[in-house]
Amino acid sequence: MDLQRPTRLLAPAAALTALLALAGCERPVDSAALITPTQPRAVHTPPPDYPAELACYGQGGTADLIMEIGVDGSPHELRIERSSGHPQLDQAALDAVAGWEFTPGTRGGEPVATDLRVPVTFRPPVERPQMCNRLDEQRRAD
Repeated sequence: MDLQRPTRLLAPAAALTALLALAGCERPVDSAALITPTQPRAVHTPPPDYPAELACYGQGGTADLIMEIGVDGSPHELRIERSSGHPQLDQAALDAVAGWEFTPGTRGGEPVATDLRVPVTFRPPVERPQMCNRLDEQRRAD
């Protein structure tokens, strides 16, 4: 009589029982947690209008803005985080960015409102624009 044979059969049976018990411990997987979140993406961001007087006199700067990109992709709650140093440039940046369009960020595959920081830089033209001559004449006449 082979006494080892029942022991050999018990080991695989015990392993199978343990695997079945562990399989019952699995929790359902949240499929939304598997979807990578995304950040807002710019769709239409035309440059701001450069205030003529500042362009003519070589004034530039960068206005750092903070805003919320809504679930509809439009900017909300815009504010200046750091001024360009020129109120006219700051206002031109706010006016331009208010009209920009974005694809909203997502979480779990669904659009979500997302805070976003955006620098808006104004670089003076290398050559003085022709319109500056008219501004000079108006200044002299005043």
